[in-house]
Amino acid sequence: MPHGRKKVPFSGKAKKLQLQAKKQTKSPWNDNDRRVKSILVAGSSDDDEYLEDNVQKLNQQPVRPNPTSKSNANRYLLQFKRESDAELRERKEQSRKTLVPLPETSLEVSSEQYFPDDLKFPVRPPWDFNMSKEQLDARENRYFTEYFKDIEKRYKSTELSFFELNLETWRQLWRVMEMLDIALVIVDIRFPSLMFPPYLFEYISNELKKSVILVLNKIDLVPAPLVVAWKHYLQERFPGIQIITFTSFPSYNLRDATNKKTGLNVRRCKGKMKMAAEGAQKLYAACKEIVGEEVDISSWHSKITEEMTLEYDEGEEVEIEETVTLKRQDTRFKGYNKFEGGVLTIGCIGQPNVGKSSLMNALMGKKVVSVSRTPGHTKHFQTIFLTPQVRLCDCPGLVFPSLVPKVLQAIMGSYPIAQLRDPYSSVKFVAERVDLVTLLKLEHPEHDDEWSAIDICDGWAYKKGFYTARTARLDTYRAANHLLRMILDGKISMHFAPPGYFEKKAFWEEHPEVQSVKWVQAVNQSGTGDQAAPVLSEYESSDEGSNPAKDDRHPRNQSNSSSEGDEEDDEDSDDNLNSRNKFQVLNASIE
Repeated sequence: MPHGRKKVPFSGKAKKLQLQAKKQTKSPWNDNDRRVKSILVAGSSDDDEYLEDNVQKLNQQPVRPNPTSKSNANRYLLQFKRESDAELRERKEQSRKTLVPLPETSLEVSSEQYFPDDLKFPVRPPWDFNMSKEQLDARENRYFTEYFKDIEKRYKSTELSFFELNLETWRQLWRVMEMLDIALVIVDIRFPSLMFPPYLFEYISNELKKSVILVLNKIDLVPAPLVVAWKHYLQERFPGIQIITFTSFPSYNLRDATNKKTGLNVRRCKGKMKMAAEGAQKLYAACKEIVGEEVDISSWHSKITEEMTLEYDEGEEVEIEETVTLKRQDTRFKGYNKFEGGVLTIGCIGQPNVGKSSLMNALMGKKVVSVSRTPGHTKHFQTIFLTPQVRLCDCPGLVFPSLVPKVLQAIMGSYPIAQLRDPYSSVKFVAERVDLVTLLKLEHPEHDDEWSAIDICDGWAYKKGFYTARTARLDTYRAANHLLRMILDGKISMHFAPPGYFEKKAFWEEHPEVQSVKWVQAVNQSGTGDQAAPVLSEYESSDEGSNPAKDDRHPRNQSNSSSEGDEEDDEDSDDNLNSRNKFQVLNASIE
């Protein structure tokens, strides 16, 4: 037996201090950054423990300290204020209560509900060229701290939405707004009034004196009359703004581009993307109207014309070009020169998951910017030349301050679904407005007639075969996350409408601009039907409704062993093994 000193008791408090010291050693922030962020959140430069408990850093990457390296993988982390445990417990209790269906008019929203007049976003403070870099950083840090202190005094934490707390990400927005000639503000057509802050439009148009084009993206996920209604509402709400409709995935960029009358919406992208020429043509026309003859952008028009007449071989490999990015992140000031060098600079601004990078890829007709469903995937703004005279700048997705409910931000894609501590409240929000029980053909886990959000998640876990690995219980959390991803992807149609839409629904269905929206969707080119995305409310069968993991040996499945699930889509084949526990996967591999 080796000789050594006797083990001594190690308390939980000592273990906690040990973990805190280890975390501080591995932390990518230096002492100065930690001091600034402590002031931002706690109002004290010595309250580091309060900072760790109240700011949630999402998608943080493990990084070893390297004094010789200037790069920092966590520099542009998503940072939101952490929700309290009491708030989460209260919301979870609400998710256990019986659902009360709301009328369709509850889907009508306006921007005034979520963006009051006294709520603004942080803008770059005044500066001059005589300031040093240290003075500039100090002024920006001081301004940023005072801004959030002021906003926390005027609004309760339960009222405010999640919004970006990382100053470095805001600096990227300031840099893009400084160099752009035209601001391309991109919003998801399903939630336009929640994603387009009025203060952003007022600042760019009134303070910066620059033009704004609002892009209603992802119009293939909603009916065409709703797109027309939103366009007219926003034109009345923001006089003088240019509004265009766009989709990065028109029907010719999809495989089997048909809208099934039964089942959930499923989109499969082709390997070789064509330029979304219909939307690109509308964007070109809007830019041409703004620049006039000051910049020659005829090469852009020639490229669009060529793409509309070009035939593609679907068997071609995807062409991937190297993204032209800034090798050194430059947040210094620069004097603005309109159309500098005869180049039109278009800045893409928007919240996470609105499709900014996908739009740039669709305009190029090839993959030039990496895309992901995870908010915060684009870390810093990326510069790409569409033509020698047209330059696109992709800004990181920014969650602007608002009064949007936090449970709704996960549905919008502003908050990473995988990081949610309470996904059930978001499922409850959707279930009150969309009949998920009928749509998904769920069976109540307790054979009851009343449903709650937790019951819906349990029913979906049973239908899909989501069980925990050790105890083989229904994996409610995984089912809730899966439902939210289906909503975010558009498989379950969840979208808002402008005020008064349902009262005048027949008028909008007969509006002459509906055909123009369908042209952008390219539905007539492949015979996909009249509606771009039918509202999913009544179905005879569901493509997502099968249970790939039903096993006669499982007690929950013994009574259902004779019934067969519906046919599963190709893209869900990977879920067949993932939805089982470890022993089921082992048995399946042996068979």
